[in-house]
Parts: sequence; structure tokens; C-alpha cells
Amino acid sequence: MSILIKNAHIITNTEAGILNNHAIYIQDGLIAEMGPDVNRAAGEVIDASGGLVMPGSIVAHTHFYGAYARGMAIPGPAPKDFLEILQKLWWCLDKALDEDVVRLSALVHLVDAIKHGATTLIDHHASPNFIDRSLDVIADAVEQAGVRAVLCYEVTDRDGPERAEAGIAENVRFLKAAKHHPMVAATFGLHASLTLSDETLAACVEAAQGLDTGFHIHVAEHEADEYDSINRYGKRVVQRLAEAGILGERSIVAHAVHCDPWELELLRDTGTWVTHQARSNMNNAVGAANIDAMLAADMKLCLGTDGFSNNMWAEWKTAYLLHKLASRDPRRASGDGIARMALVNNAYLARQFFPDTSVGQLAVGAVADLIMVDYHPYTPLTAGNLPWHIIFGFESSMIRTTIAAGKLLMCDRQILTLDEQAIAQEARELAPAVWARYEKYVQELASTTP
Repeated sequence: MSILIKNAHIITNTEAGILNNHAIYIQDGLIAEMGPDVNRAAGEVIDASGGLVMPGSIVAHTHFYGAYARGMAIPGPAPKDFLEILQKLWWCLDKALDEDVVRLSALVHLVDAIKHGATTLIDHHASPNFIDRSLDVIADAVEQAGVRAVLCYEVTDRDGPERAEAGIAENVRFLKAAKHHPMVAATFGLHASLTLSDETLAACVEAAQGLDTGFHIHVAEHEADEYDSINRYGKRVVQRLAEAGILGERSIVAHAVHCDPWELELLRDTGTWVTHQARSNMNNAVGAANIDAMLAADMKLCLGTDGFSNNMWAEWKTAYLLHKLASRDPRRASGDGIARMALVNNAYLARQFFPDTSVGQLAVGAVADLIMVDYHPYTPLTAGNLPWHIIFGFESSMIRTTIAAGKLLMCDRQILTLDEQAIAQEARELAPAVWARYEKYVQELASTTP
């Protein structure tokens, strides 16, 4: 399929900066030509009408499986802290998921991703009563949607040794299977230090040998993760993971809210990727990560959503504001720092999993993963001030068209690869049974909790 986009201002995310009044010709999934005078015959011609064309957003950490939490009541008193949120919400909801629910959870998130211009997503999955081939179900949904995704299964000891072994097996199986999916890649998923024994960590490292993979794990999202590691193992979380062989240039740690300076240095020196999720951290009241120190140390700091909507511009805005409020210092979380996380580092992270592409850039030869935005600024827009236009001016309602690998996923705000209404209807039909199973697990938890 070939596409010609004309009359556009192109945000390249390269040294070329912003190219005004340009056209882009897309052929066979790649950007074949860019310039002010490009006028090639194409199967689809789109007039940007002076709007922006820019790389699709990249989500560095998310959870498709959490879709059915939307609107769901947590029985009893509201959770008082993060551990109770895990126990009463997520660790009961994930047990309520079966194959159909895993598929629908992925599909509703993918509809949301296309609408919000997210063309690459790094997911972290859990469904302890449907482990084997759960990642295949998600991969099929991803390929139906047409975006790129990196998938893994969350290994944990909290559901017993058999399910931990099954989670390891699912990661190993899918790391091999993903090689046959052009738009899907894989990594090895782990929950967090506080639910993983030394024996299970060692088993995961052993299982990953020869698979050319790193790990994707939550780290120090709450103080409880650090307290558990210190009390049980006599060391902080990052040291424990480093000694176990979990960290490295192919590994991702999510959050790192309560890492101390020595841990941050260890993450940097091992080349480990770190993802920040401001909206989730605020919602869970876990605190604000020291992203200014991470950026100053030139750490590989990225931006994710943690299962919130895939509206990455909302994540930009929240991260920009959270750290100013938390520190009462308006100099914190600068706009160019947020842009470095979301545009530069997220793109580098995505290329670890799609190494033969130029994901996150618009240039001749790059993959055609891009969005069209109806943003018409009333002040000058330059590469230098772009972050502040995004933070203070961009809204997701301005996204008009989403393209991935040269395929139109949404055109003029109409999703083409997925039937949004049919997916929502099917998801609603499953919801009562999902919520009923969830409540059963919450009641079982209450009956065993002192």
C-alpha cells in the first residue's frame, strides 16, 4: 500500500527538526520520500491541511490486562496503601481473567492506543488462571489492531510454585514464537522483588539463557518493596536484582520511585532502562520518583502509562506538573527533560526490540509509524519549543490519523482495523461475570486475612 500525505508540517524527531510545508510518500511500510515537492501517485492521498505529522507515541510500560478495573468497585473499605491496592484490586482481578477476557482486555486497550496515536506499546501481562498461550492471544489482538507491541508474562511466587513455573514456561515459549511476528516482540516478565524468591529469580535467569532477552520488572514502586528486600535478604532491591543477573541493557525496571542514589547509580552503570509512570504513581499515592537526578545522570529514563489510557500527552503533562508540586520547585521536570524521556529514550528503547527499524523517527527509510495532528499554533513552533507546545497545547482530540508500518489504522478519527463498537459491546457482555469472579476472590482474601 502506498500513501501520500501532503501539506504537512513534519516533526521528524531527528536533527532535521521540523520540516514545514512538506509531503511524505509511504510505500511498503517505509517512508520512501520526504520533501516540499513530493507528488507521487499513491493508493491513498491525505491532505494534512497545514497540520502536523509526527512519530506515533511509544508507551514504555503498560498493562492491557487491567482494562476491567474501569468502573469496578472494590468491596469493603478503600485500600489504605499500595500493598492493599495490590492485594484487593490487582491480585484478585488478574485471577478473574480467562482467555476471552484477556483478548477483550487487549482489544479495548488497542482501540484506545490507536485513538491516542500510540503505535508501539510495551505490555506486562498477568492472568494466573490462564497462563499457557495467553501471550499468543494478546499477540493476535495486536496484529489485528496493526500496532507494534512488546509482550511478556509476569512471573511471581504469589500464586504458588506451579503457576510460577508456568509463567516461566510462557515467557520462554513466547520469546521463541515472537520471532515469527513482524509487529510483535518479547521480553521476560517478572512481577517485583517482594513476590519473587531467590530460587525463582535464579530459575528465570537460567530459563532466559540463550534467548537473547532481558527482563521487565517492577522495582521500588512503594517502600514495601525495599523493606521486604532488606528484611528478607539484607540488601536493597536493585542490589538484589543485580546480583541475581536481572539487570542489564535489555532489561526494563518500572517506577524506581524509592531507589536510593546508590541504586540509581547501579541502574545507570548496568545500562538498565527505567520507566516513569506519573499518573499511576499519583493514583497509588506511592510518591514521586527522582527523575531529575536520573536525567542528570544520563540514565535511560523512559515514560509509560502503567495501564492508564494510552494518552501519552496526558502523561507528559502529569509528569511535568507532579514533580513541581511534590518538590515545590518550578524548575523540576523541565519540558525538554520530559521530551527526552518520551521522544528520544522511548524511541531508543523500542529499537531494542525492533532493531532493524527507525521507530520513533520520520526520515527516508524509517518505518512509517506516524500520526497526523490538527494542531495549528498561534505562536511560533520550533524544535526548541516543541515540548512546551505539547505540554500546554496538544490534546488527544487533535489526533486525526494513525499509521503503523505504512498501514492506516485510523483515518479522520475513524478506526479502520478494529470495530470499536463491537469490541465495547462484547467487553460489556463479559464484564458482569468478570466482576463476579473478582468479588469472589476478594471475599476469599478477606476470609483468610486476620
